[in-house]
Formats: sequence, C-alpha cells, structure tokens
Amino acid sequence: MPKRVLEGVVVSDKGDKTVIVTVERTLLHPLLKKTVRRSKRYHAHDEANAYRAGEKARIIECAPKSKLKRWEVLPKAAAAPQSSVGGA
Repeated sequence: MPKRVLEGVVVSDKGDKTVIVTVERTLLHPLLKKTVRRSKRYHAHDEANAYRAGEKARIIECAPKSKLKRWEVLPKAAAAPQSSVGGA
C-alpha cells in the first residue's frame, strides 16, 4: 500500500527535529449540505530543522520515530534558478 502524502502549514517548530503541521480538509455536511472545514495537527520529523512556522510543508507516512511522530517532512523543493530577461 502506498504511503500517504499530506500538505499543510507548519504551526510550530519549537522541538528539535520536530515540526507540527496542521492539515485542513473540507467536507460536505450530511444534513445542511454546507461545506465544513476540519483540521488536524500532525507531529512530523524534520531531520535538518529546515522548516519554520508559517511555511507550507508536505509530509509522508513513516515508521514510528517517537511516541507522537509517525510522519516525516519531505525535503524542500529546490528553488528554480532566476534568469534575468533583458538585464542591464
């Protein structure tokens, strides 16, 4: 079975090699037929301490690393090189 990958926002980076990521999902209320937002917080392993609060992060399932950590952050995507068009 493939590992799940979720995307969310880092809300805390206080722990060493640990970040807390809030993942938000939307669902339709069964009776009112109104869109409802639900969120859940995941503790994720960040080996390089690369993520800061407020940044978007993608997390993937992994084997348990501690009591609460069952997710790892995926490495940040390499920034595309800036090309100067026209340049003077």
